[in-house]
Amino acid sequence: MKSLYDQISYETSEHLTKEYSTSFSLSILLMPKKLRKAIYAIYGFVRVADEIVDTFLDYDQGNMLNEFKDETYKAIERGISTNPVLHCFQEVVRKYNIDHELIDAFLHSMEMDLYRSQHDQSTYEEYIYGSAEVVGLMCLKVFLNGDEAEYLRLKPTAKSLGSAFQKVNFLRDMKHDYQNLERVYFPGMDMVSLSPEQMKAIYDDIEKDFDYALEGIEQLPKSSRGAVYIAYKYYRRLFAKIRKMDTQKAFDQRIRIPNAIKFRILCSSYLRHQLNVL
Repeated sequence: MKSLYDQISYETSEHLTKEYSTSFSLSILLMPKKLRKAIYAIYGFVRVADEIVDTFLDYDQGNMLNEFKDETYKAIERGISTNPVLHCFQEVVRKYNIDHELIDAFLHSMEMDLYRSQHDQSTYEEYIYGSAEVVGLMCLKVFLNGDEAEYLRLKPTAKSLGSAFQKVNFLRDMKHDYQNLERVYFPGMDMVSLSPEQMKAIYDDIEKDFDYALEGIEQLPKSSRGAVYIAYKYYRRLFAKIRKMDTQKAFDQRIRIPNAIKFRILCSSYLRHQLNVL
């Protein structure tokens, strides 16, 4: 039965999400089941593409990404795919009218990871838009369930949240990106001699993204607001920890939030969400 295949496809993306991102998975649990399924489908799609360019280093990554891209568009056109991750993703794209421009921009950023190791300000902004901001916009489409006016109104703040998350990921993964993937995302950054002045400018930029993003989170439907707020609080806590550390020390290790603190963030954020005091 096709319904069984549909179910297994969504479960595949759910499993990918839970295995690759425990923190994100915890926040998603606060959403109604219908929203969870859609967000898992989006994350599964994003995760597979990201794995192609980040971890399939001994294979023809360019060819694999092109094949994945072609399969994505065929799945959306046909309304079905033999790839379970793409099958549930195409269903979400069609159901929530996710703009193909968002998908194009995401896949373009994945391609950038294969041929660009450093960025100027223009390509940095282009990469962040495609790799993170559009993912936030895909999720926003799901959260608002077709309300185009609300989507356009909240679009700028959703982009800021995606931008903040991605920039924090850049900070957290600086050593790995530089030493293992030979990538430097922040424009003009000298990884041999990290300048405190340059780091302060990066930190201040991320802080602005977070502040603006919170304005939009407060206006999300209650069905999604709590989950997004928890992810926001987790990333803001991670960012605060990175910012307090010595620059070189932050580079030398991958910063994490202990599980006990994650649990406290989950509980306190959920309570604030329930009391409408974000």
